[in-house]
Amino acid sequence: MDCPKCLQKGCRAGTPCVDRSDGYVVEYDTDEVAACTGAASALVDDGRAGTLNRLEEIVEYSKSRGYTKIGVAYCYGMEKEATALRAYLSEAGFKPEMVSCTVDGIKESRLDPAKKTQTVSCNPIGQAHALNRAKAQFTLLMGLCLGHDILLQKRLRMDFTTFVVKDRVLGHNPLRALSPP
Repeated sequence: MDCPKCLQKGCRAGTPCVDRSDGYVVEYDTDEVAACTGAASALVDDGRAGTLNRLEEIVEYSKSRGYTKIGVAYCYGMEKEATALRAYLSEAGFKPEMVSCTVDGIKESRLDPAKKTQTVSCNPIGQAHALNRAKAQFTLLMGLCLGHDILLQKRLRMDFTTFVVKDRVLGHNPLRALSPP
């Protein structure tokens, strides 16, 4: 498929060029999916789309899902912002579980014998284990390196979303790469 090249946009009118929905639409009838889509729809229905920033959406979504314990897996380089996020989530009535990428203080040389430095390694697997042990109900990813975010996501046992994507060059806004300077 290459949807951006389609000039018809029939899927927007209910007449898609391809319809394979019989193979998966039944999944929308499950309680888990219905709760997720209902909470997501409430954020955009009735002209609400574009009225909340990402953090406000996260708070509303989390409240509508009944979450009380919010995990945050963050990059140590964003500790100042993580501290501000912890305060925001606490003020909104949540119990934040904040886990830095340097959790457990594992030396890089222990994970990669080719490295001779004694600096502390990022530990996304440890972050996931810590959040799973803490029984976080929903986790926010905050500035994790590409690859580390993947390792973490594969191991989390709760729902999660990205709050901040790391992009040191473009001020954590990767969409700017698509815009002319």
